[in-house]
Amino acid sequence: MKNASILLIYTGGTIGMKTDPQTGVLVPFDFNDIYDEFPYLRKLNVDIEVLTFKPIDSSNVTPELWIKLARLIQDNYHSFDGFVILHGTDTMSYTASALSFMLENLEKPVVFTGSQIPIGVLRTDGRENLITAVEIAAAKKDGMALVPEVCLYFQNRLFRANRTTKHSAEQLNAFRSDNYPPLAEVGVNIHYNTPFIKRPSSPTQSLDIITTLDTGVLIIKIFPGLTESTFRAMLSIEGIRGIILETYGAGNAPTAEWFIQAVTEAIHQGIIVINVTQCPGGSVSMEMYETGIRLQEIGVISGHDITTEAAVTKLMVLLGRYPSREELLTRLKSSIRGEISD
Repeated sequence: MKNASILLIYTGGTIGMKTDPQTGVLVPFDFNDIYDEFPYLRKLNVDIEVLTFKPIDSSNVTPELWIKLARLIQDNYHSFDGFVILHGTDTMSYTASALSFMLENLEKPVVFTGSQIPIGVLRTDGRENLITAVEIAAAKKDGMALVPEVCLYFQNRLFRANRTTKHSAEQLNAFRSDNYPPLAEVGVNIHYNTPFIKRPSSPTQSLDIITTLDTGVLIIKIFPGLTESTFRAMLSIEGIRGIILETYGAGNAPTAEWFIQAVTEAIHQGIIVINVTQCPGGSVSMEMYETGIRLQEIGVISGHDITTEAAVTKLMVLLGRYPSREELLTRLKSSIRGEISD
């Protein structure tokens, strides 16, 4: 039986560091020696090819990296059964969410992972994360990938990428998916939650990528004490085409007339405004309270249970792709990659 083939892409991050035995300082890990460092991988019957970027701290990630990754996956799509992308944890949910929207008709796993402790340190979580991510990316049943979507694996949980948020800078289970169940849970065995895994609606179509992104997007977090002058200044930033409005609870915001008027003016100027809850879990329900109803009446779009990371990247992708406001709004209100609950 032919081995599964995996393209391992290292972009940077904590997982790619090891301790130099002579100096004791952290130096980049050479993933081309992956079988020597992790001989267990040979037991998976997986052929791994490594592609290493010039390491970048994930705090410096830009949409240019997302475009580079999308093109790389497209160029190598027919040569590999799956892809594992090693990435720094700070912006992993942004990059993984962006790729989920940029890759259309995906039929193969694209698994993001990383670590909280460098892979060359004795207590690293990177070793298990890497090995299991490779195993999941290679997993098939009846010749079909078990998880044919962009996902994120960390500390015994596989999540849909565009449902994730990094919640801890210290804990090894650094990521959560508060509004959607894990796609797989890992213990002695890997248990795949098959009903929750998204599969392509037209599996015969070829992979397409979207590489025109519009970065004229702004996140505004509502807080007690936000002044009219500050709020209007943010709304009037040149080049802004879309705003993620992080509101309280179920989508509530101030009812002050200046606030409603400022948002109304922004929408009339063509700016897209999406209402996303500040809460880690739960959903925007704009019809529940007076404040939400007023926002809905002036044209604010409900983000439902979308994460901020997914809202930002989805908006960038759709703004870059659809010049028609009507089609753009239709796409924003619907789930296109399982990022919101139906």
